[in-house]
Amino acid sequence: MTTAQATRSAASGQLAANDALVRGSQVDTDPAVMAAQAKLDAAKLDLERTTIRAPIDGVITKRQVQVGQRVAQGSPIMTIVPLAQVYVDANFKERQLGQVKVGMPATVTADIYGGDVVYHGKVAGFSGGTGASLSLIPAQNATGNWIKVVQRLPVRIALDPKELAAHPLRVGLSTEVEIDLSGR
Repeated sequence: MTTAQATRSAASGQLAANDALVRGSQVDTDPAVMAAQAKLDAAKLDLERTTIRAPIDGVITKRQVQVGQRVAQGSPIMTIVPLAQVYVDANFKERQLGQVKVGMPATVTADIYGGDVVYHGKVAGFSGGTGASLSLIPAQNATGNWIKVVQRLPVRIALDPKELAAHPLRVGLSTEVEIDLSGR
């Protein structure tokens, strides 16, 4: 009987200790619940960060990352080409550009569609220099024969977005460009 009373007394003491630990606490204020909630919030944030949202619509090119690979913040992982804003950089000989002005109408045919599709656009601007002068390693005439070489200057042609939506283009395709000089 003494053993039973001692066990009962120990159990009552344990009940009182446990009651003191939880008295006045609620589920919202319980430290274990708060720690679990913090872990859940961190996991949700990590899951949100697994999806990368691009600031523009387009097609991914030059993907430099693989599924499951960890990347550092700010490191380039891909290039996005905005297909709704595609333009053509046409390399005209310098002698052909004397009368060309920004805003002049232009027509573009792409080899991918043959002559079946004609894009309409406008001259949007000129490059700041020729392809030869702006190349990574400019050509040098080291032989001493000063032969004049006709240079080519890139002219940017902005295309009609509705025509691009109907017949999409991709980077690097070959095109033929004609600029209408009649509206000089």
